[in-house]
Amino acid sequence: MHADTKPLIGVVADLNRKPRHAVHSVGDKYLDAVTAGAGAIAFILPALIDRPDAAFTDPRDVETALDNLDGLFLTGATSNVDPGHYGATLADPESPADPARDHVSLALVRAAIRRGMPVLGVCRGFQEINVALGGTLHQQVHNVPGLADHRERDEDPLEQQYGVSHPVALTPGGLLQRLAGAPTAEVNSLHGQGVDRLAPGLAVEARAPDGLVEAYRGEAGGFLVAVQWHPEWRFRENPLSVQLFRAFGDAARAWRARRGSAGMAA
Repeated sequence: MHADTKPLIGVVADLNRKPRHAVHSVGDKYLDAVTAGAGAIAFILPALIDRPDAAFTDPRDVETALDNLDGLFLTGATSNVDPGHYGATLADPESPADPARDHVSLALVRAAIRRGMPVLGVCRGFQEINVALGGTLHQQVHNVPGLADHRERDEDPLEQQYGVSHPVALTPGGLLQRLAGAPTAEVNSLHGQGVDRLAPGLAVEARAPDGLVEAYRGEAGGFLVAVQWHPEWRFRENPLSVQLFRAFGDAARAWRARRGSAGMAA
């Protein structure tokens, strides 16, 4: 393994069921942020669980995948994490679901964190990591007393949906505060769900004006960071987004170097 080779970052796909075909997909904006922002090679991990011989039906498949990766990226999605994974009952039967992604992403998150592998989560990924580690979610943030409506409007153009929505207060001395070089940041907001109870081992990195957790990090060290907003959207135009993906890439490169050193030592 050459020290100057790019790290390989796994990106979990969504399973979208089209009228005639099922499609595993990852948005281009996420792959752009991984390749150009983190300076890595993106490797799409399909959500294959509905066939007996599919990948990730066996826990050993998860470990094999991670053996060959230097980081894990959990993207946003239109679907929501099944509340059964955090001991709750589905509040809205029309809530979009992706059980295949739930299965694959939660297993990968737990295994990657056990290894100390760099992990970055965005939007749904932010919620997945919290659930994987034992936290819970508000299924409808806009219906929780005291919390604002954080959803985008479907009728708005993309530029407006992903435009600045509100500020977040960054935890003094936290990673995001250091990356931003400021006590606050302006972020977009395109989510209906959010963190209710933060999982053990996670520390708040940012809060919205209504107090909702907007970002967190792992307390055990290493790179475990997740944000509720979408830093991948036109990341080149946002200094904090640039710094966030660069930090993720640096952590993945360091992981790759350690992995290479361990292999040569063996």
